[in-house]
Amino acid sequence: MKKGDMKSSSLTAVRGVIILAVVAVVAFGACIARIGYLTLIKGDEYREKAEAQQLSVTTVNAARGTIYDANMNVLAQSASVWLVYINPSKVTEKNRGDVISVLSDVLDLDAAEISRKIDENAEYGYLKIKGEVEYNQRGELTAAIKEKKLTDVIFMDPDTKRYYPNGSLASTILGFTGTDGNGLYGIENIYDDILTGTNGRIVTAKDGVQFELENAYEVTYEAQQGMNLVLTLNTEIQTILENALATALAETGSKNVYGIVMDTKTGAILACANLPDYDSNDPYGVLYPQLTEYFAQNGTDEQKQDPVAAARIEQWKNKSVADFYYPGSVFKVFLVSGALEEGVIDENTSYDCEGTITVGSRTIKDFTPTGHGIETPRTLLVNSCNTFSVYVGLKMGVDMYYKYFQAFGFSERTGVDLAGESSPAVNVTYHDPAVSFSTSDLASASFGQSISVTPLQIVTGVSAIGNGGKLMQPYIVGKMVDSQGNVVAVTKPTEKRQVISESTARKVASWMEEVVKDGTGKNAYVAGYHVAGKTGTSEKLGASNETYIASFAGFAPCDDPAISVVIVLDEPQGENYSGGVIAAPVAGEVIEKTLNYLGVEPNFSDDELSNMSASVPNLTQKSVFDAKQLLEDYEYTYSVIGEGDTIVAQSPEAGRKTPVNGVIILYTEAEYDKEMTVVPDFEGLTVAQANRLAVGNNLNIRISGSASNEESVVAYKQDIETGTEVEAGSIITVSFRTTTGVHD
Repeated sequence: MKKGDMKSSSLTAVRGVIILAVVAVVAFGACIARIGYLTLIKGDEYREKAEAQQLSVTTVNAARGTIYDANMNVLAQSASVWLVYINPSKVTEKNRGDVISVLSDVLDLDAAEISRKIDENAEYGYLKIKGEVEYNQRGELTAAIKEKKLTDVIFMDPDTKRYYPNGSLASTILGFTGTDGNGLYGIENIYDDILTGTNGRIVTAKDGVQFELENAYEVTYEAQQGMNLVLTLNTEIQTILENALATALAETGSKNVYGIVMDTKTGAILACANLPDYDSNDPYGVLYPQLTEYFAQNGTDEQKQDPVAAARIEQWKNKSVADFYYPGSVFKVFLVSGALEEGVIDENTSYDCEGTITVGSRTIKDFTPTGHGIETPRTLLVNSCNTFSVYVGLKMGVDMYYKYFQAFGFSERTGVDLAGESSPAVNVTYHDPAVSFSTSDLASASFGQSISVTPLQIVTGVSAIGNGGKLMQPYIVGKMVDSQGNVVAVTKPTEKRQVISESTARKVASWMEEVVKDGTGKNAYVAGYHVAGKTGTSEKLGASNETYIASFAGFAPCDDPAISVVIVLDEPQGENYSGGVIAAPVAGEVIEKTLNYLGVEPNFSDDELSNMSASVPNLTQKSVFDAKQLLEDYEYTYSVIGEGDTIVAQSPEAGRKTPVNGVIILYTEAEYDKEMTVVPDFEGLTVAQANRLAVGNNLNIRISGSASNEESVVAYKQDIETGTEVEAGSIITVSFRTTTGVHD
């Protein structure tokens, strides 16, 4: 090789070495930079990913807080259930059949569907099979897993499920939870953050193919239960209210019925119900088929396409706080309260009611076409006079009227801690002088026809009259309690403002008592309890046909109220659609049973005492002669069954209440057959006629509602159906009402 060629070759080699060195340095530098980047910048991210690949984290759902009623009865509770899952990558040809059969047989699942899911997830380590598995299924599944040796394929983790022990009771108050455990409606929704606990975790190590290692690292982070709520709602009173509303719904064919029972002095809600309702355990089921039928026939085009979905949405609403309605004549108590407080009227103000009143081009009529004659504010309420109400409203003027409309809380939300409370809106639910409030508007608003309110607003306003003029903020959560039983927070009654003076409140309350004693509210009368109230009947404006709303609102006992009640029947069917005829009796039933339950002592007048039921004396172990003598002294009718000389049993039993001159059946032989009789039909009979019919059939009646002997007061329902065979001496509750003078 020539010398020049050797030099050229040497230079080329050197350049190659240099280039290679440079490349090596660059590559090494890049590696160092990459390592630095991965370590310093992305280190935390990749460390988490590595740990995630090496660790298995199982979530342990926290128990949701329990909801109790005022007496610590459980209304909603989370119970232990289990989540079943499998490791599909552990399913082999050998165990596949056992895996599928065990899961399908025990959990009542489709075998073909399980097989399909296993195939689709064969490369993964986790596949959920079923949640909310109950205790009995868990035991059966555990036994099957051991028997088939599938402990490395099928697994169960603790989970929770929400239960509502009373089914539909207070469902529109409580609401329900979704599949993820979050509250969707009602208390469950509005207090979701409080009720929801903190989930726990079980962290375990796993190998490169994502299987758990034996005897490996495991750390458990305990789940923390959510806070418990104690409501002011009382299960017994809620049951009383719902039973009364259910009967009203069936009897009147109403579209909806609402009711609230409130502590008059504090604003605490003791019961609140809306029917149709639903079962919180199965919120997507429709309990009332007529609700679906309604939307199929009367809904929007969208609702008619899926009336079941429309029915679901409707049944979930707490209409007592969400729905506005025209209060009708119930509103007159607020009108009179404001006018009396401002001195626009006094108790001696007189007005000559001729049956109509003209306002501009409008003529407003009373229910009584000929008018009521000379009236005072007391008889304005007792007779529910529309024309006098318009007269008072016009004397007040729009500004003063609006002052008390606001003061009683009708232009704002009540602030209750319930989900879904609707907001009043100007020119939609009420008139505002600053926007638009004509004389014609005032005339209609004076008797409750062109304004709309919620049932909760009405019962809160009525309570203000009952408690001496204080508008209280309604509430339903009484306190919060942690999982250890420690009281964390207590709700104290909140007075929003003094609406009217105590003297004005007492005066209006006394007139409201007259409404129930002698006026349109007499069907809410309860002997001994001095019920104060007001009836209302309003026409639904804008409806395609004549539809009405019947209502009653009041409190009892009048001189020291324990409870306030509102009852609303939306679109009742039939000829009886007025508040005085169909809403007042429901309120009377609720008031009577609630006050009895609360142990409020009745205060009977002399007239009431003369018609009172008497407690049946204890006659067992007495001689027949002595028993007869005692019953004759009490003017009872009696019948002796058997040939013995001593009374061994009686019907009714000692202590039960029967009418004066009731029937007592006496048994004188230890081995005796009960004397039986058939329940007659009391419907349409007066109190006297019903008593005679009962005695003639060896029965006693308990009078519910009006006990007046007026010919217009007749029986309209009984608690035991006609034709039922019962023991002689049994007590049948018969409800009485009048349809005369109560059409409002």
